[in-house]
Amino acid sequence: MNNERKPNSRRKFLLNAGLGGAGVAAAAVAGKQAVSAATDATASAKKRGYHVSEHILKYYKTTQV
Repeated sequence: MNNERKPNSRRKFLLNAGLGGAGVAAAAVAGKQAVSAATDATASAKKRGYHVSEHILKYYKTTQV
């Protein structure tokens, strides 16, 4: 049985693994930035204190006799 490998196959594997890892890291960073921007926008849009929302109106309807 011949166990010889092509000398470039290992190098190509390591190169592709490194490039793939860098791509995953870049996508993760971009995803976190998008999520944090959306979270900041919704947090600043929320009202403080008591306010009537759709959820509260549904609750009031369930308590009517």
